[in-house]
Amino acid sequence: MSKIPFTGKSQQARQGQPVQNVSADPLAPAENLAPENPLLEDPDALAARLVDSENFVRNHRNVLLTILAIVVAGVVGAFAFYTWRTSQNEKAQATMFRAVNNWEADSLNKAIKGDGKAPGLTTVANEYGNTKAGNLANFYAGVASLKQGKFKEALDYLEDFSSDDYLVQSRAYALMGDAQLEMNKPKEAADLYAKAADHNSNEYFSPGYLLKEGTAREIANDNEGALKAYDRIINEFPTAQEVAEARQLKAKLEGAN
Repeated sequence: MSKIPFTGKSQQARQGQPVQNVSADPLAPAENLAPENPLLEDPDALAARLVDSENFVRNHRNVLLTILAIVVAGVVGAFAFYTWRTSQNEKAQATMFRAVNNWEADSLNKAIKGDGKAPGLTTVANEYGNTKAGNLANFYAGVASLKQGKFKEALDYLEDFSSDDYLVQSRAYALMGDAQLEMNKPKEAADLYAKAADHNSNEYFSPGYLLKEGTAREIANDNEGALKAYDRIINEFPTAQEVAEARQLKAKLEGAN
C-alpha cells in the first residue's frame, strides 16, 4: 500500500478541475480553506452585500419609484386603450348595421348619408375610423360612391381602407384603378391594376386584374406595357380562362404594330 496520504489534489488535477489548497494537517479548521462561494459560506460577506443593496435602494429611491410609476402607468394605459377601442368597435358595428343593409339593397344615398333613423357610412368612417368597423365603412362607401359615379370620392374612401385579407385588399386596389380610369387617368389605373394582381398573386384573380392592366396600358398608349401584361397571363397562368382573351388582344396589338 502506498504511504503517500490522499488529499484529493491529484484526482482534481487529473480531471481538469481547479485544485483546492488542502491543509497537510487533517485536523486544521475548515475556515482556513478558501471557500468556493464566499457569500454562501461567509455570513459576514452576505450581510455586507445586503447592506450595499439597501444603501443603493435608499440612495436611488426617487429614481426607482419614478421608473416603477412609468411602468405601471404604461400597463394601465395600454389596458384602458384596448378596452376603449374594443367598445368603440362594437359601437361602430352597431351603428353601421343599418347602413350596410341599405348598401346591400342598392339604396346608396341612404347607405352613405344615412336614412334619418341611423347614420350612414360616412359618419361611421369619420367617427370610428380607427376601428375595424370604421375601416370597413370606407370600403363600403368607396364602392357605393363608385356606383354613383362619384369617382374622386370613391378613390378617397378606398385609399383610407386597408385589410389583412389579401383578396379584399387586392379588390380595393382594383376598384381604385376603376376610379382612376373613369377620371381619364389610364396610367395611374394600370399601376393600380398591376398592384392588385401582384398582391399575393394567384390564379383566380390576378389574371383578371392583369387583363384590366393591359387594357389601361393600351389606352395610355403604352403598347409595350400592355403586351407584358398579356404575356404574364399567358405564361404565368396558362389554365386561366382569361388566357384566350389575352392571346387575342396580344395578336391584335402586334398586328397593329
